[in-house]
Amino acid sequence: MNSIAKSLLKSVKHGRAAWLRSSSARSGKQPLRKLVLGIETSCDDTGAAVVDGAGNVLGEALHCQKEVHLQAGGIIPVVAQQLHRENIEQVVKEALSVSGVSVRELAAIATTVKPGLALSLEVGLQYSLNLVSRYQKPFIPIHHMEAHALTVRLTHHVEFPFLVLLLSGGHCILAVAQGVSDFLLLGQSIDIAPGDMLDKVARRLSLRKHPECHSMAGGKAIEHLAQTGNRQQHTFRLPMQQYRNCDFSFSGLQNLVNKAIIQKEKEEGIQEGEILSCVKDIAAAVQHAVAVHIIQRTYRAMLFCTKNKILSSKNATLVVSGGVASNQYIRKGLQTLADANDFAFLCPPPRLCTDNGVMIAWNGIERLRAGLGVLHSTDGIRYEPKAPLGIDISKQVEEDSIKVPKLKKKIRWLAS
Repeated sequence: MNSIAKSLLKSVKHGRAAWLRSSSARSGKQPLRKLVLGIETSCDDTGAAVVDGAGNVLGEALHCQKEVHLQAGGIIPVVAQQLHRENIEQVVKEALSVSGVSVRELAAIATTVKPGLALSLEVGLQYSLNLVSRYQKPFIPIHHMEAHALTVRLTHHVEFPFLVLLLSGGHCILAVAQGVSDFLLLGQSIDIAPGDMLDKVARRLSLRKHPECHSMAGGKAIEHLAQTGNRQQHTFRLPMQQYRNCDFSFSGLQNLVNKAIIQKEKEEGIQEGEILSCVKDIAAAVQHAVAVHIIQRTYRAMLFCTKNKILSSKNATLVVSGGVASNQYIRKGLQTLADANDFAFLCPPPRLCTDNGVMIAWNGIERLRAGLGVLHSTDGIRYEPKAPLGIDISKQVEEDSIKVPKLKKKIRWLAS
């Protein structure tokens, strides 16, 4: 482990990593006896929760590594792994304690096994398999993106099928959820995810040095500064305009932004690492470009699904989840798009959009009910850092070559 990693871990032991805990009060009635413990360690948060068959969150705990990784300017996998190892037992005990449930009372243990950081996934899987072996409980391996997609069914009454857009630091996916374990993949990012791109732009702009943003993650800092910036001062060419599919690309946009930053630094006579006077305008323009790119691809997905009768044109739903879904500017644009196309628009609450144990436990409940992937033998179970979601029909989307109407006519928000 290098010196940076060691110093970061040392800072954690001095209490700089925050505990985030919340629990649902238990009612006087006995909960349904279908109880699932969910464990999440796919990236940089250690989460656990107990959820019952009625969707009540009986107890949860989350150890957040954000501050540690902010110091490093990004996630260092070996640091994330070590923090998971140090905290997983306490997190699980906390969730069980708050819920008032013992491991013996659980119907099953559900754990993220794919996709994610290999070193992080390994910690959660190993801990879970030890619990499963010790208490002889069924094991439910969970696909991280499936869990994000189904979280909305914990918080809202949503029937299958529905269109789901998953936006995060590691993924950007458009899919149709047809069932608990039945997805049609319409498109995904061909390079980096929007959250990753916004974080990288924030680092290039040195936003941690900005007085308004020193404690904010990159994407949050961009969103905050964009609120008082003028996006019309900079125009960035949108990605993939020539491709009539539902895939995304953000690395080219990031390169364009970096070139604009270099040019502005030259004009202002400052070095990299200093704050540009126009930083708020750049933040606003970048956020807008990301939002419009996402909206355009989602619009095509809506048109494709209604044209091919995958979704009904009368009661279709767009669900948006993942960490970037908490960006209010992007969310507002997607809400306006949904309204203009007669789609219901649903998002889980912000705390359930980011990684957490609740969504894993709920996915376990959904699979337990449906009798899908509930294992009584864990032989051969492995974690998978990369794992597709569902059946890929993106080529069919491209073959349909649906032209998206000009958005400004359809969505006034884009012209404002």
